[in-house]
Amino acid sequence: MFATNGAWHNDRAMRIVRSVAGMQRQALGWRRSGVRIGFVPTMGFLHPGHLSLVERARKAVGPRGKVVLSIYVNPTQFGPAEDFTRYPRDLKRDLQLCRKAGVDVVFTPGDASMYPGKERGSYSTYVVEEGLSGSMEGASRPTHFRGVTTIVAKLFNVVLPEIAVFGAKDWQQAAIIRRMTADLNFPVRIIVAPTLRESDGLAMSSRNKYLEGDLRRQALVLTCAIKHVSGRVAGSRGGLPAAGLRREAAAIIRREPQARLDYVEFFDPDTLKPLRRVGKGGHMALAVFIGATRLIDNSRL
Repeated sequence: MFATNGAWHNDRAMRIVRSVAGMQRQALGWRRSGVRIGFVPTMGFLHPGHLSLVERARKAVGPRGKVVLSIYVNPTQFGPAEDFTRYPRDLKRDLQLCRKAGVDVVFTPGDASMYPGKERGSYSTYVVEEGLSGSMEGASRPTHFRGVTTIVAKLFNVVLPEIAVFGAKDWQQAAIIRRMTADLNFPVRIIVAPTLRESDGLAMSSRNKYLEGDLRRQALVLTCAIKHVSGRVAGSRGGLPAAGLRREAAAIIRREPQARLDYVEFFDPDTLKPLRRVGKGGHMALAVFIGATRLIDNSRL
């Protein structure tokens, strides 16, 4: 049944909330009643990796808690030449998956709700993290993390979660959100859940939909590079020079005709500081274009 303002409707046990005010009212009501809220922010086109985050949020808040999943393709985290307009969307399918997964509320706001006045030039407030966002994704996509931290901060203020769950596939993003949450005193516990992979090892991603024909096979080159470096590090004593491992990974990427390396980096998993020498416990992240599709992956070594 739709409310008169179209903000939300009931669909069995799951609510679809479309307005910021409607979501805040619901969240405030829960908080006043002592109900714990777990939150999974997404851009939709859900896959089993997203649903594993829902399961983790449900476990964290318990059977009496509520799980909110947001679906919003955030324009401010896309650069001008990136895939915002063609980013895969299928809200009907997403809602079916959420219902089966036991999500309590799906929050699906529009741009006018999340960035009021932006089209008229009267929206001017952004959240910027300055310590962890300059390398890797931040270097390749200079405005990306400003958009991510801004939208996550806004969603935290709307959904009012006690717990928020993010995926480890976006390792740098998770680290930045943890830092933002601590620095800005958000009363939210951040959980980073493991990356889910396809049976052949490819990290699950909404952008995998773009991989047609032989591009899907070529995308496995990211996994191959990670496995190669992991094996080299595991067999070393005292670690190996990062520069040499970077050249080896790049050579593996070049084996595929449609693969183009953006970056390979080695860093401390907690501080994101680059490593000159890579040993066990170090972290590897890479970004690779497969045709026109940019994929990322990472792994502890």
